[in-house]
Amino acid sequence: MTILGLDIGSVHIRAVSAELNSDNELKITGIGKAPSEGIKKGVITNIELASKSIKQAYEQASLISGAQCDKVVVSVSGAYVKSVDSVGVITISNTKSDKNEKNNANGSNIGINQISRAIKTAMYNATIPPNYEKLHVLPYNFKVEEQNDIEDPLGMCGSRLEVSTHIILVQVGTLANLKKVIENAGIAVDNIVLSGYASSIATLNKDEKELGAVLIDMGGATCNMVIHSGNSIRSNEFLSVGSVNITTDLSVALHTPMVNAENVKLKYRDLKLQGSDIIELPVLANEQSMHEVSLNVIEKVIYARAEETLMILAKMLEKTNLKNLASAGIVLTGGMTKLDGIYELACAVFNNMPVRMAKPRELSGLVEVLRDPENSCAIGLCMYGAGQFTPYEIDSNGNMRYKGEFNASLNNAKSSKFDISNFEYENNNNDFSKFTKDNDKNENEIKNIKEDKSGVLSGLKKGHPDIGLPKEEMELNIFAKIWQKLGQIF
Repeated sequence: MTILGLDIGSVHIRAVSAELNSDNELKITGIGKAPSEGIKKGVITNIELASKSIKQAYEQASLISGAQCDKVVVSVSGAYVKSVDSVGVITISNTKSDKNEKNNANGSNIGINQISRAIKTAMYNATIPPNYEKLHVLPYNFKVEEQNDIEDPLGMCGSRLEVSTHIILVQVGTLANLKKVIENAGIAVDNIVLSGYASSIATLNKDEKELGAVLIDMGGATCNMVIHSGNSIRSNEFLSVGSVNITTDLSVALHTPMVNAENVKLKYRDLKLQGSDIIELPVLANEQSMHEVSLNVIEKVIYARAEETLMILAKMLEKTNLKNLASAGIVLTGGMTKLDGIYELACAVFNNMPVRMAKPRELSGLVEVLRDPENSCAIGLCMYGAGQFTPYEIDSNGNMRYKGEFNASLNNAKSSKFDISNFEYENNNNDFSKFTKDNDKNENEIKNIKEDKSGVLSGLKKGHPDIGLPKEEMELNIFAKIWQKLGQIF
């Protein structure tokens, strides 16, 4: 299965393609990037321009991977969302669970159906504001009988199950616009995921999820913050400030065009810069003229904006009243975290809470040049599509999801691969001629995909200086160089 994660950012659209094998392992196979047009601070402002940007990134990733996508998972900005908490309680009859709940043994009566019913009860009990719909329903605490803080009630005995949930809501109209933008690009959407949630999947380790951590994705024009505790999201916050604001500040302070201010930010991005050297920059509105600027001024402008952004985020964290849940501290990711010295600044702003700078977790095919904090969200979307989400949730389609479902489906696929008795036919008619035709068609499609993929790879490798390397190393080198080239273009 090929999964594509599509991160709809305000500065860049990022697309990451990954292959999920029969052992439930992900391998990154392609990546694309395009400048965001028609999107400002997480909000879609022009359908046509946004669709073109999305299509460009999607096609780049598809070209490099050489395979059609079976599933597309898309991010939605925190600018669109708000959240509520809700509780659901159900009673359970003293009977064994149904036959589909194979994990129930020894007369246990809490299975997937009961857990699903409790979560849906919490969802129905929630007060949803007008013009909002549910994006994620995420349970963060279970209670069986009078026993609280149950991590996973599956397989337990009890007559009463209670669940506390964090429900993430999204504006109906803006979600419809997001879907329309993507569909106009010729892409079918399978799931929509909160961007901060996706970033947390890609960056948080097991201890941080269990002990509790604050994940802050500091992007180009926005910052998304999620508080993760007890293997689930407890809060999500949004700030419409990012590294683009540093560029704007430099443009104003240095009286130079935005493009020159952006180059200055990328070249002199050290918050601890103590230089007094002088550089020359074009004058705003008169680019033929040059004027001199001190590096000390540049450092002060960048430092001031970075400090202010972190201080606002720290105040937002305090207002949630959930800071005490973040025993593992602060985890920073996103493009803005590439500012040199931001780690030390964050430690000071967050009152010496533990701080970790995070890149996406290592995956097969993910060469080091692609393990960039800017790619955390897109890679997290692929991981979500592969079933690496919270233990239980109701997703954007209203479907109950749980971690074991992917392993179960993959195992079923393995066991039924050549077992005709496991196939179900329409109207219960065993039309073997239809099955044979469909099977031949599928084999031809697979053959075409393989031929197409080899064609793409051979086209990339033709005359390439790495042609003498082992196949796997050669493909990784090509992959990295393509990405570096894309970075130069955009």
